[in-house]
Amino acid sequence: MHYHPDSFLLEKLKEGDMFAFNAFFIKYYKLLLVTAYFYLKDEQEAKDIVQDFLFEFWHKKFFLKLEGEIKGYLYTSVKNKCLNAQKKNKVERERLVVFEHTYLPSDDYHRDKERQFALLLEAMNHLPRQRREVLYRVYLKEKKYQEAADELGISLNTVKTHLKIGLKHLREKLKKIH
Repeated sequence: MHYHPDSFLLEKLKEGDMFAFNAFFIKYYKLLLVTAYFYLKDEQEAKDIVQDFLFEFWHKKFFLKLEGEIKGYLYTSVKNKCLNAQKKNKVERERLVVFEHTYLPSDDYHRDKERQFALLLEAMNHLPRQRREVLYRVYLKEKKYQEAADELGISLNTVKTHLKIGLKHLREKLKKIH
């Protein structure tokens, strides 16, 4: 492959010459990859940043306003993309920390949920067998109403009635506990 100055390659790019883009890619890819890696310290992320930049460079025709040597432009563009990626990663890490402290359950939460589940099962054991079976199939086994009806050999309306009465009973029982 012949070495061509940037100004020649830019003129060819402006004419839509894909070979000129390939020449730019070959000429600057390693330099841009090293630059990205310097900032990101992650080879795959560096490759992604450089490839994204070069893709945008070609498809968004960033080269149309450029003249002469463009090494500085390419370097600065990739550096800025890296700095933006670092900033974005930092914000995401900070959000994750806040989320973990705010929303992830503590041991007390797990103990409370286990206690609530045990109370729910105890309340369900006080229901008539068929009502308990309907609730079990629909809510714990996640069956559709019609599937539960077919499995139990009862009508769809009977399933709905059992659910309505059973849920009302469970709410009342659990409300008394709290």
